[in-house]
Amino acid sequence: MRAFGVGLIGGIAMLALTACSANLQTVTQPSEIGEKRLTVGTVQREIQKGMAAAAVAEALGAPNIVTTDEQRREVWIYDRIATERAYMDESGYAGLVLVGYARQSGAATFSQRTLTVIVKFDADKRVRDYAYHASRF
Repeated sequence: MRAFGVGLIGGIAMLALTACSANLQTVTQPSEIGEKRLTVGTVQREIQKGMAAAAVAEALGAPNIVTTDEQRREVWIYDRIATERAYMDESGYAGLVLVGYARQSGAATFSQRTLTVIVKFDADKRVRDYAYHASRF
């Protein structure tokens, strides 16, 4: 029992020291959790003219919008927005990390990334054209 207590205290101390040395905490939006990460690199690497719609869905996930053009051909639109927040906490948050909460005092920085991908299909549901636009601010 005594060895278990010493090991537990040692583990908590290591966790506390690790948490104290980290001054920057990044918070991820809940909407990004479990969602397939869509990037310009993924679009450039995976999407090619002539590929089947099923292969596009496998590579990029489900589109946000599915519509048709004037000739009734499908157009898929992927629209992703991600907000990143980083907090600088000079006093540390060691005791609070253990319960999954970090104090959010100090300086904070925010940035947003957007990515819009438009995939146009032909009558046979194969990619006839695609375009994308990414921004960060």
